[in-house]
Amino acid sequence: MLKKITLIKLLPLCLLFLLSACGQSNELGEPQLTPEQVSLGFFEAIYVDRDVDKAKKFVSPDIWDVIDHYHIASAVQRNVLGLSMKQVTMSIDEIDIDFFRKFTDDVTVIVKMQGLKGGQKWIDDRTIRLHKKGNTWIIVEILPEKGRIEG
Repeated sequence: MLKKITLIKLLPLCLLFLLSACGQSNELGEPQLTPEQVSLGFFEAIYVDRDVDKAKKFVSPDIWDVIDHYHIASAVQRNVLGLSMKQVTMSIDEIDIDFFRKFTDDVTVIVKMQGLKGGQKWIDDRTIRLHKKGNTWIIVEILPEKGRIEG
């Protein structure tokens, strides 16, 4: 009987410990973003929010300098990403990471975008490479365009 009571008291404590280990956060108490969240956050800042400053928090210093040079989201779309679009929705098309993501520091993500290009429906994708610095994922490279996948 005593073992049952002890076990019942320890079970919630163990569950609490396990749950607290699942959600990592940085030193400011903010949750750590996954590569998928960083990728979508960057593209949403450029294509949906049209806010270059918001996009800067997701990129390396080299890319930060480039997008800062263009100042506005439409210029970043055209000159950095090579794809001007409006009314964009996006999703992760592919990511080269698996169950062992804790042991990976470099990841390639393909973001699929749907929207209007020149007033016509357009579907395209962009590939980016992310690197993990400490506990934070940042975009370190926007890979060259492979072309339109369908229209």
